[in-house]
Amino acid sequence: MATRSIARSRPARFHRRILGPAALLAATLCLVACGGDGGEAPPSPPETVPAQPVPAPEPPATPAEPPAPTQEPAPPAAAHPVPAIDLAAGDAEAGAVHYQQYCASCHGPTGKGDGPVGAALDPTPADHSDASYMDALSDEHLFKVVKYGGTAVDRSPLMAPWGGTLSDAEIVDVIAFVRSLSGGGL
Repeated sequence: MATRSIARSRPARFHRRILGPAALLAATLCLVACGGDGGEAPPSPPETVPAQPVPAPEPPATPAEPPAPTQEPAPPAAAHPVPAIDLAAGDAEAGAVHYQQYCASCHGPTGKGDGPVGAALDPTPADHSDASYMDALSDEHLFKVVKYGGTAVDRSPLMAPWGGTLSDAEIVDVIAFVRSLSGGGL
């Protein structure tokens, strides 16, 4: 029986020692937070005069014309700007490194359009070793294709844009290498 009285007295002591002060603290915080600090009652809100209704604006007698533009619109920027390309400034050896890294998977290591990824594409990638095909393409055209992708020249959207990866100078290097695949260029 002694253990029973100890078991009953522990919760009673817990309530008195822990919960009692905690309840008192919670009640005090509630009173302070709600403004119940025992002082004066909170001031009543000032009396307000009912607002008079505002009449709706009358519609204009004639429809308003749009204001005239204050300045001429800017001419549209070129959709795909191309810098002046000087293939003599291009380094075909450096372009070969980039070509093998970024282009050969589709166009093949020798540019025949027979890369391992290119075999699964429709249309198949361009054959950079075909001199009659490559001679018909300007350097600016090739620059646009490499920098902005196939859609920049109304070609396949499967030709990825590499302008976010390669600098303009590196693209010129790639073009110099591509031209060398068909016997042209440097």
